[in-house]
Amino acid sequence: MGYVFEFKDARAYDQWFQKRRNQSAISLQCRIMKAMLEPQAGETVLDIGCGIGTSMQSHLDAGLNVTGLDPSPYMLDAAHAKLGDRIGLYRGFAEDLPFDDNSFNYACFFATLEFVNDPQKAIEEACRVAKDKMFIGIFNRYALKGIHRRIKGIFSESFFNHAHFYSVWELKKMVRKAIGEVPVSWRTVCQFPNPAGKIVESIERLELVQRCPFGAFAGMIVTLVPRFRTRPLALRYHPTTTNALAGGQFSTTVTN
Repeated sequence: MGYVFEFKDARAYDQWFQKRRNQSAISLQCRIMKAMLEPQAGETVLDIGCGIGTSMQSHLDAGLNVTGLDPSPYMLDAAHAKLGDRIGLYRGFAEDLPFDDNSFNYACFFATLEFVNDPQKAIEEACRVAKDKMFIGIFNRYALKGIHRRIKGIFSESFFNHAHFYSVWELKKMVRKAIGEVPVSWRTVCQFPNPAGKIVESIERLELVQRCPFGAFAGMIVTLVPRFRTRPLALRYHPTTTNALAGGQFSTTVTN
């Protein structure tokens, strides 16, 4: 099940988001998500662990039909207050998505896997319900910022204390285990402690800089192959006995 954000966590997250420095960082993160997904207006996306709706706003700006899922009613309330009826909201868990196979063009994790109890199962479920691409955005385990968050959590209470940080290599391993050798690519942003400012933002947009594996936020795009559950054709067996047991003979017929 993982960690479910309580009311105080939702309020703390919203307050964290309101800080200008964090808004600049999230803007970079949403930009790289859109650039890697390359969505077309009118397509569908499932935002798994949608939280207060930060990444869903980016999907709406791209013209997508957006569905969000989160286990926390407080997060869902905050998302609805921000985005209204422009989105569909569901309460549920990443490891057991209440949707049919291939229901969406895209599935997205935006700072979600860190709080999931079984990330491998969550990735498998996302691959099941999406038919085109999956985006995974994480707080990078090997970034200086990620190390700072873990150390800070030792001395003060934060919702980051409940997070498990991953690297791009760990993500690739989980993806390969879930669906095999499918195309995977990654980039990172937030290379600098303070991503605000035009000069820093210009540097962050350079593809060469985004290839550095130590940015605070890592984005991975996975190209999916649609999967379909099939039911084998039942062949009913009707035994007919021509009894010649005394002579050691036995015959049957099979009918559809």
